[in-house]
Amino acid sequence: MNTTTKKIESKFIAHNHLDKIGEIATYYGFIPMKSPTITKEDTNAAKDILEGDYVDDETELHGHLPLHVEEKIAIIRTYHEQQLHAMTQPVMIYFKDPSRGSSRKGKYHRYADLEILGTSGSIAEATLIQTTRSMLIEEGYTNTSVEINSIGDRESIIRFTRELTSYYRKHINEMSPACRQLLKQDPFELLASRDSDAKEINSKAPRSMDFLSETSRRHLEEVLEYLEKLNIPYVVNNSLLGNRKYCTETIFTIMNAGINEKAKAQRILAVGVRYNGLAKRLSMKRDVQGVGISLLVKDGKADLRKPLTKVKRPIASFVQLGVESKLISLEVIECLRHAKIPLHLSLAKDRLTAQVSSVEKYHTPYVLVIGKKEAVERTIIVRNNDTHAQEIIQLEHIAKHMKDLETKWHKK
Repeated sequence: MNTTTKKIESKFIAHNHLDKIGEIATYYGFIPMKSPTITKEDTNAAKDILEGDYVDDETELHGHLPLHVEEKIAIIRTYHEQQLHAMTQPVMIYFKDPSRGSSRKGKYHRYADLEILGTSGSIAEATLIQTTRSMLIEEGYTNTSVEINSIGDRESIIRFTRELTSYYRKHINEMSPACRQLLKQDPFELLASRDSDAKEINSKAPRSMDFLSETSRRHLEEVLEYLEKLNIPYVVNNSLLGNRKYCTETIFTIMNAGINEKAKAQRILAVGVRYNGLAKRLSMKRDVQGVGISLLVKDGKADLRKPLTKVKRPIASFVQLGVESKLISLEVIECLRHAKIPLHLSLAKDRLTAQVSSVEKYHTPYVLVIGKKEAVERTIIVRNNDTHAQEIIQLEHIAKHMKDLETKWHKK
C-alpha cells in the first residue's frame, strides 16, 4: 500500500466503531466514514444551482422528496479534497450520522447514508437498494417495496422538459390557480403534485421514460432486471422526479408497503438518486458519477446503534466476472450474510484487476468466484488461497459449505 493510499484510508473509521446497522453496510462493501460537514460554501453553491426554488427552512417544496443538493455537494467536495479518486473506483461510503452542519432540518430524519462514487453501472443502484432493505429488515420493516423512475441524462431531461411544458401550456385554461402556481415554479413541481386538482391533468401528461436516450433506457432496464432477480417488488412511478437541476437517471424510494396514504405510519423509508455531472456543474476539475440513498427511519431500534464489541474478520473474498454473474451475486451475498459468513466484497468494481487487488490486500483464506459459466449453472468456485485447491459448489449449498470451512479455519 503506497503512502497516498494510507493517508486516504486514515480518513475512514475503524470497523471496531461500527454498530449493527453499519455492519450490514460494510458486509456489502461500504466503508464507514465520518459524515462531511456542510459548509457555508456548499450551501451557497446549492443556492446557485437551484436558483429561485431553493428553500432554507423546515418545509419541503411542494411534492419534493428530501433530496438536498447541499448534502451531495459536500460529499463530492470531500471526494475531491480527500483524494478519494486515487483509490480503486468506485468508492462505496457509509455515513452513520449524515448531514452534519446542515441548516435544513425538515420532517425527515437522516438515519444513515450510503453513497457510491465513481461508477455509472446499474449494479450500484441494485447494491444500494439491497443493502438498505437489509438494514430496514433489521429495524422491523419486513414488508417493503421500491418505487422507481428515470429522468435520464441531460439530453433526455431537456427533451422531456420541453414536451411537458408544451403539454401544460396547451391545457393551462383547465388548471386550478394552485396548479398554475406550481407550473410557474417548475413543470416538474406540477407533475410531482399529489393534489386532487392536479390528478386529472397529470394523468395524461408526458412520461419521462418516453424521452430516455438509449443509454439511459438500458441503464433503467438493468436496474429493474436486478430487482426482479432479487425478487424485490417494485412499481414504476412516473411522478417520481427529483430535481432536474442536479438529479439524473434513476430516482427511487423504498416504501413501507401495506399502509394507505392516510395512515400515521411512516411511508417513505429511504430515498435515493443519481447525481452524475454535479461535480461538473460545480466547476470541479474532475467530474464524478455518483448515486446515493438516505435512510429516513424516525425511531430506530436503539440496540442496533450500539457500537459492536467485535467484528469478524472476512473468511473469503468475493469475485464476480461478467453481467450474468452480477445478476445473482447480490442474491448469494445476502444468503451468506444471513448465515453470518463474513466476506470482503468489491461488487461494484467491474475490472478484474481491481477485484484481484482487493483480494490480495485483505489476504482472506478463501476466494469465491462466479463467472458466466457458474452463473448459468448456478454454481460457485471456492478456492483455497493457501493450497490453490478449488471446489465447485451448487449455490443452494454454499452457505453450509462456507460455514463448515469457517469452523475448520477457526480450529487451526
